[in-house]
Amino acid sequence: MNIAILDLYDGKPNEGMRCIKMLCEQFLSQEDTAGHYDVFDVRQKNEIPSLNDYQIFISTGGPGNPLPEGHLWEQKYFDFIDQIFKYNSQNEDKKYLFLICHSFQIASYHLGFGEVCKRKSTSFGVMPIHRTEDGEHEPLFEKLPDVFYAVDSRDYQLIQPNWEKINEFGAKVLCLEKVRPHVPLERAIMAIRFSDEVFGTQFHPEADSEGMMHYFKQEEKMLAVIKEYGSEKYEEMIDRLDDPDKIMLTESVIIPTFLRNAAESILELA
Repeated sequence: MNIAILDLYDGKPNEGMRCIKMLCEQFLSQEDTAGHYDVFDVRQKNEIPSLNDYQIFISTGGPGNPLPEGHLWEQKYFDFIDQIFKYNSQNEDKKYLFLICHSFQIASYHLGFGEVCKRKSTSFGVMPIHRTEDGEHEPLFEKLPDVFYAVDSRDYQLIQPNWEKINEFGAKVLCLEKVRPHVPLERAIMAIRFSDEVFGTQFHPEADSEGMMHYFKQEEKMLAVIKEYGSEKYEEMIDRLDDPDKIMLTESVIIPTFLRNAAESILELA
């Protein structure tokens, strides 16, 4: 059961990669599944995994503009997305892909699922995620409440869904960002079931409470957050990090369930 992690962090320090590696290690260990994971540096080294060598792919978040800027890696990444769907349409055995934040935005833009644009201000913190009607029936959310919490950290968003393309593709919009009655702006799309094998979230389901707590309790990070968002926002975020019913629950459910379901489907055909 080989897993490829597509690193889109562009060499920038982050907690996401540590969390993703930990979830993969836990999966391979707890499920007693023979296999391993490898990391591919997509943006700095133009590395893309071969479909022949891996069954499961996790593509990370990352900084910067998700819209094309003419880099070599961008076309290679678009081709990778296309190859996943083409392979799955032509083969009984499937390839499974989980897209996180930056990767989710890139794939949504590439498939024409809506408008990917910059937000008026950064969304940052532990935020409520609201399910749509289709989200109520999503297997990866089965153990989560109707409104669940996740780490949200983004300057960009997916809005204005192109329902014609989404429906033609057979995709499902599963979640929207928090309700903001005082803000006259469209709520961004926060998760999509692209296909039976491909899933994506705008939020960070990999984020763990311990790592995020350690990160934001550092004096430098604490002061930076307070300066940018205020002390009340900082205290709210710390309280939510420590709540077992918020990101601790989300981290324990979504990606582990994705990995387990993918493995079960793969092994059925082995």
